[in-house]
Amino acid sequence: MRSMNTRYLRHRATTGRLRVGCLVLGLFCLAQAFAHGGEIEVGSDAKAPVHLTDAQQKAIGLKFEMATKRPLSELLYLNGEVRPVAGRQAEVSTRISGQVKRIDINLGDRVKAGQRLANVQSRLVGDPPPSVEVSAPMGGIVDAVGVAVGQSVEPSTVMFHIRDSSEVNIVARVYEEDLGKIQLGQAANVRLLGYPDKVFSGKITLVGPALDPLSRTVEVWVKLPNPDGLLKPNLFARVGVVIKQAAATLAIPTAAIIEANGEKFVFVKHHDAFARVEIGTGMSDARYTEVTEGLAAGDDVVTQGGRQVYTAWLTGGAPLKSEDD
Repeated sequence: MRSMNTRYLRHRATTGRLRVGCLVLGLFCLAQAFAHGGEIEVGSDAKAPVHLTDAQQKAIGLKFEMATKRPLSELLYLNGEVRPVAGRQAEVSTRISGQVKRIDINLGDRVKAGQRLANVQSRLVGDPPPSVEVSAPMGGIVDAVGVAVGQSVEPSTVMFHIRDSSEVNIVARVYEEDLGKIQLGQAANVRLLGYPDKVFSGKITLVGPALDPLSRTVEVWVKLPNPDGLLKPNLFARVGVVIKQAAATLAIPTAAIIEANGEKFVFVKHHDAFARVEIGTGMSDARYTEVTEGLAAGDDVVTQGGRQVYTAWLTGGAPLKSEDD
């Protein structure tokens, strides 16, 4: 028992040293940013704002953005992948046994319905032997060529595969606890690793009829137009299903929000002073978060460098002096 108490006391002592070390390290980093002459003074008022000169703000790379009213959506994020639309693909073969004499298209070509794809010469005797033109049964992209000139083929041989890629499905999976948030017709935004700067918009067209017992998920399909052919089968997709929308709500960049001790707050700029302001939050998308209390439209919040300002605020928020003072 004594040994256990000793280990516990050593653990508490080590934890205490780590916490003190983290605070000292934060203050050291801030002091390095003000190596041109600024100093941090410990004040007595823990609620006092932090004062930074223009040079000090530049030294720690402070950036700001104004709280404004903007359209905002709350999104439920799902992982998925691009898949062809069922029924919009065709396997092409010939109705005779023979030998491929000519191929008129290449892999990746876009073809029209009825366009000639190849010529197959029959094994029947003739002068010349009879032949058959193989045509496309539908328009689309030739995404597989399964034969070569001179190859023998049978009616069962798949010579080409054609896929209509004008529309695709994004097949995602929703966990069982979130299933109640999903319904047909819901709007969804889709991003792909291959095109990180593009957002594709679509709607949910299917909520799967069965739950996968292993993953505890249900399939969700989002249909997207694909006029440029960018959305290729099996590409990974990140689907943001719109759960809630607001036409105009007060919002700030999510990067501005600091969370500590169960509280959410930001630093608001007033000339050279930065005041800590607790806020209430609502819906959030990939970049912005709704502010339900604490701020007003037009408030300038720190979006980059807030942690350094917070470190200074923890010392009491007294003015930071420079060599010119």
